[in-house]
Amino acid sequence: MTETEAHPPRVNCVLICGGVWHDMDFARLELLKLLGEDGAVRTRVFEDYETIAAIEAADILITYTCDVTPSLAAQEALRGWLAKGGRWYALHGTNSVLRLLGNGLWDAPRWAPLMMDMLGSQFLSHPPIAPYRVTVADPSHPLVAGVEPFDTTDELYHLETHGPLHVLLETECGEPGTGFVEAADAPGKHPVFYVKDHGAGAVLYLTLGHCRGHYDLQPMLDWWPTVDRCAWDLPVFYDLLRRGIGWLKQRQPA
Repeated sequence: MTETEAHPPRVNCVLICGGVWHDMDFARLELLKLLGEDGAVRTRVFEDYETIAAIEAADILITYTCDVTPSLAAQEALRGWLAKGGRWYALHGTNSVLRLLGNGLWDAPRWAPLMMDMLGSQFLSHPPIAPYRVTVADPSHPLVAGVEPFDTTDELYHLETHGPLHVLLETECGEPGTGFVEAADAPGKHPVFYVKDHGAGAVLYLTLGHCRGHYDLQPMLDWWPTVDRCAWDLPVFYDLLRRGIGWLKQRQPA
């Protein structure tokens, strides 16, 4: 037995979990439990991207955010980190920039083009939460090998994509978003799970994973009547999370 086999190398992980309109406490805890399944993974947790030194020192990065936009300095650090071989698993609303306009509609301003180019997409809108079918776009890829088409009740993201993307899961949408400025051209096929390469590194993006508790719409709404877990209720979602964490650990730094 080699020393590496006896003592696996430490994997330094940064988890960024923060923002608005979602149950960040629930998502943070679930992700930490999954990361904790491997004792070699040591995780630091932040609510935004501004602890640049931690990101630059990380081997792997996981983000679950909503409307958290990195500073330009943080975006440039992320770009350099990816180019050197970093791997980033971005979840759900990581690609969102949201502003509520005076007419009551939500806009997705293009305030972070470098960030969205790295991620491979920017959130534009979604229809009301309802069941939809997720299908496998590339069944030969190890990240989705053996995954069968499945139904989920979640936010179906309409995206502006920044390719090239290797789409692994996708869905067909037949209705526009509601309450968003850019919803008219939303119907069609949309990626759900994809990889975008960056130099020696890569981003893996999964749009599923909405969650909300009673207090998560404050100050807009004092009390949300339900506890929403969406794809988090599905074993296949945890399978995709575990597969993604495994993919992170296969990084090959330059």
